Amino acid sequence: MGLFSGKRLSRYSLEQVMDLEKAYVLQNYGRYPLMLVKGQGAYLWDDRGKEYLDLVSGIGVNGLGHAHPRILKVIQEQAALLIHSSNLYYHPYQGLLAKRLASISGLQRSFFANSGTEAIEGAIKMVRSHGGRISSTKYEIVSLVNSFHGRSTGALTLTGQPKYQKDFEPLLPGVKYVPKGDIAALEAAVNENTAGIVLEVVQGEGGVYPVNEEFLRKARALADKFNALLVFDEIQCGVGRLGKYFAYQMVEPAVLPDVMVTAKPIAAGLPLGVICCNEKAAVTIAAGMHGTTFGGGPLACRVALETLDILEELLPSIREVGSYFLAQLQKLKTKHPMIKDVRGSGLMLGVELDRPGKDIVVDAMQEGLLINCTNVNVLRFLPPYVLRKKDVDKAIKVLDRVLKRAA
Repeated sequence: MGLFSGKRLSRYSLEQVMDLEKAYVLQNYGRYPLMLVKGQGAYLWDDRGKEYLDLVSGIGVNGLGHAHPRILKVIQEQAALLIHSSNLYYHPYQGLLAKRLASISGLQRSFFANSGTEAIEGAIKMVRSHGGRISSTKYEIVSLVNSFHGRSTGALTLTGQPKYQKDFEPLLPGVKYVPKGDIAALEAAVNENTAGIVLEVVQGEGGVYPVNEEFLRKARALADKFNALLVFDEIQCGVGRLGKYFAYQMVEPAVLPDVMVTAKPIAAGLPLGVICCNEKAAVTIAAGMHGTTFGGGPLACRVALETLDILEELLPSIREVGSYFLAQLQKLKTKHPMIKDVRGSGLMLGVELDRPGKDIVVDAMQEGLLINCTNVNVLRFLPPYVLRKKDVDKAIKVLDRVLKRAA
């Protein structure tokens, strides 16, 4: 039995909340009929007290799980002092966080935003400013087929999936898309008019597809050859998700970008996005050219500092438990022919099926396991970093039963 099993944890019922949202909330989400009200560690509870093992972690946001005691302590202390002060003034934590990020990323400067999408927008402005200083025709950006970079207009333009773009065209001009891993296509796309190359080191929404080392190194070489900025989108795969601080550090030696954007788990559930960049990219944004109202406030920055302290202790466990999880999923593949592929690193794993995965997600949810499906047929696992091997065993047992029923 779970910690809160059988206890009603909300004064409002799921039905009441659904009625309110139907009447007053923009109907842009296809929500599951589940109301979550409490979390602890790698587990969540709904309004009726039912327990769920959380392998979604807020789509990668709750990297430290739920109600982490050190994070709660910092939030309580800082909320009593100062939550927001605006970027018109200094506060004690933004410079400290930037210094810490420089030490772990190899990139000297940081800009703090509210989200991954806002960070991507800032990176696009860096790329365009960099190119415009060289030539009026140097504004092209090379992105990848099947990529996903966010929901704003600029981020949608970089997203190499027409299904996300079609309702909002025309988008930004000058963006080219090349297939992941196709070096010949990359070489053909990059030229003197290229201002930037933007790619996810691991495509998340696209189906948990890593970009191979050869392609990353070629992108770096072409950016250098044609004086373009190389931008890595690590919004989903960064900040410890693969067992390193950042995904580009998974290869030796690391392929260092000019700009790296990240977000999701960096502030343990509070909104915070980051652009880390070298001096070449930093000079493209002068005073008054970019800004944010909420980004980099004292509460979010202090929590991010604590998150990075905790993450340093967790990195070995992420690698160990992630390898164990991957091995158990590979064993599951030998039992279930509907599994076409298992891939990923650390605690970012994908199981590709030979059919759509939505029904499996729903069935697993009924059994107390939260997973999600991306790119139609890829079960994606983004569990919190506090996941234990016994939690993996529990998840595998549920998945085994669900896959048997789906066969």
